[in-house]
Amino acid sequence: MAAAAAAAGGGGSGADGGSSGEEDAGGPVGESRYLAACRACGVTPASGLLRCTPGPTLSLRHRGLGPRGAKALALSLMGDTSILTLDLSDNWLQGEGAAAIAEMLKENCYVSAVDLSDNKLGVEGAKAFSAMLLENTTIVSLQLSGNEFDDHAAKYLADAITANSKVEILDLSYNMFGDKAGEILGTAIAENIGLKELKISWNHFHSQGAAALAKGVGANVFLKVLDASYNGFGNSGAAALGEALKANNVLEELNISNNRISVEGALHIAAGLKENKTLKRLNMTRNPMQSEGCRGVLKALQANSGTGIEILDLPDIHVNKELVELCDAVKILFPNLLLRYGGNTKLRRKSQSKAELWTQPKVVGNSQNAVA
Repeated sequence: MAAAAAAAGGGGSGADGGSSGEEDAGGPVGESRYLAACRACGVTPASGLLRCTPGPTLSLRHRGLGPRGAKALALSLMGDTSILTLDLSDNWLQGEGAAAIAEMLKENCYVSAVDLSDNKLGVEGAKAFSAMLLENTTIVSLQLSGNEFDDHAAKYLADAITANSKVEILDLSYNMFGDKAGEILGTAIAENIGLKELKISWNHFHSQGAAALAKGVGANVFLKVLDASYNGFGNSGAAALGEALKANNVLEELNISNNRISVEGALHIAAGLKENKTLKRLNMTRNPMQSEGCRGVLKALQANSGTGIEILDLPDIHVNKELVELCDAVKILFPNLLLRYGGNTKLRRKSQSKAELWTQPKVVGNSQNAVA
């Protein structure tokens, strides 16, 4: 960085960085600015920043910076022109520290990727970052997972999602969003014109909130990847997703694993798959769909000659002969499809060990392309 990369490349003091006194990106001015900011904020300088190699990425993960440390760093980065990626995950920044980083990002027009995961930002942090995103036009990747965002925080984040068209990747996983947040964020997602990848896994989106989110996805014409795993969409949320898949012609990857989707919900998803042409990857593992739900999904693919599905992950269920025959029939129609399921060990290769039989899913397709 010009303001902090110089500090990153220097030693523990300005003298270690050289004695010429020239104020350029490689001189001691960046380090001295950071050290001055630390003195003003009453914090000990981060040794990791002083020792790290200069470059476009500044990673200070797990450093315990705290709010005041964040303020000092923000001051030194205000006019920086070299750092493009900033990773401050797990630093207990809280709302106060987030506000300082957000103010810096209003001025800095070079940082394009920010990771503030696991920092206990809360409502105050959500409010600060929302205000920043209404002004910032350079950030394209923003990771805010694990920050105790709740339904109240969702109101602020929704404003940013609605208005900001530059952020392409947004991670809001591992938070505390509930159904009210689902309704608020769903409306924002429907109106957003920039997001390409959204992660909302490990929250508390249930029937009503999940349905609102799904409706928003159905209306969005930019989003390509959605990870909504480990929520509680249930059958009503799955029904809304099924309708979304009928209307949406952009989404390419959908992860709804571990969402309490039973046979009824799986059949709603299947109805959407019967019409959808663009979805390439679908993960439905760890849902109580049973064989009937899996059959419904596979039959939907059979009936849709224009399906774009390339990878399909189904739950680890007991695989009977009828399901195997249906899988084989689908593979004949779509030879490039990678289909994974599990359950019936008798259908596996005899050379596999007992441990593998219990842990490895059945793979139909090119195993070299299998993904976990």
